Amino acid sequence: MNSDETAIRAFVETWLQATRAGDVDTVLDLMSDDVVFMVPGAEPFGKKAFEEAARKHADTRTEVVGEIRELRVLDGWAYLRNHLAVAMTMPGGETSRRSGYTLTILRKQPDGRWLLARDANLLAPD
Repeated sequence: MNSDETAIRAFVETWLQATRAGDVDTVLDLMSDDVVFMVPGAEPFGKKAFEEAARKHADTRTEVVGEIRELRVLDGWAYLRNHLAVAMTMPGGETSRRSGYTLTILRKQPDGRWLLARDANLLAPD
């Protein structure tokens, strides 16, 4: 495994840990300003909409398990095919579970950090 692959795996683990902890600021710091998210049934959206939704659900407990199934690095860009299982528990105790695949594109920054540039999330209810 080369240093970029190691850094990307650390990026993914940081994202998952911050999500579990409800640390929206850390998750936002892992995104480029021009990030685009794609989810079924909705128009693509960016960082601001992601932040608004994340802060709106700040009192929701999120458990997430992820597994990188494929990782490729190509001249300052990388793509990941991941499998995720997510359980979100609302303050009233109701839990919704979703799982499935994501296709994620990262872009390497001049300082060497990797940031999320594009994400296609195909999770569906379990």
